[in-house]
Amino acid sequence: MTIEIYADGATIENIDELEENPLIFGYTTNPTLMRKSGVTNYESFAKEMIERTNKPISFEVIGDTLEDIEREARIISNWGKNVFVKIPPMTTDGTETYFVAHKLARKEIKINFTCLFTYNQIEDAINASGVSDAILSVFAGRIMDTGIDASPFISYAKNNVTDNIKVLWASTRETWNIKQAEESGADIITVPPNMIQKLPLWGKDLKEYSLETVCMFRDDAVASGYRI
Repeated sequence: MTIEIYADGATIENIDELEENPLIFGYTTNPTLMRKSGVTNYESFAKEMIERTNKPISFEVIGDTLEDIEREARIISNWGKNVFVKIPPMTTDGTETYFVAHKLARKEIKINFTCLFTYNQIEDAINASGVSDAILSVFAGRIMDTGIDASPFISYAKNNVTDNIKVLWASTRETWNIKQAEESGADIITVPPNMIQKLPLWGKDLKEYSLETVCMFRDDAVASGYRI
């Protein structure tokens, strides 16, 4: 496996365990995942996570104007040298953000261009990147939710980026996506912690796995006291 795995939605409770996993090269999160995990204070959570790792970690702006996005990006980037600032391609009213992202990238702020769904968005993100490290997060899983193969988007991004930019396959749905992402040319794939636990299954004998599944269903039926 040459692709780097970033744990998506890591928490204070599981980051120490993830840090010990040699397959994990970095971390990402977003406001939705943070809310689901019970985070109530954005900054204190982020800073505690940063204290526990030297690996790349991405946090997203929450502002919805260009001015707020720029202000928050500068604040977030100062939380740690390993921090990437996630900036979406537009605000909620559709205003494009690439001018601000480019301005920040020129100040050597590391940008994670997030929520990329289209070729135009990928092109704009590449053009907005500066000389500092950057990540293009193509939301492959969500693209494929619409019935469209995301692999060409990843390949297109990889074929057009400069050496300081990494291409990330985001919104992973199953471990098989890791192979798809790697074959498409992605440098990084985000994988949720519950899916990372499934990675030891790779190469498992399928007949043995079938038997384990049969036993699980039988054990649960007996434990539940079901009768037919």
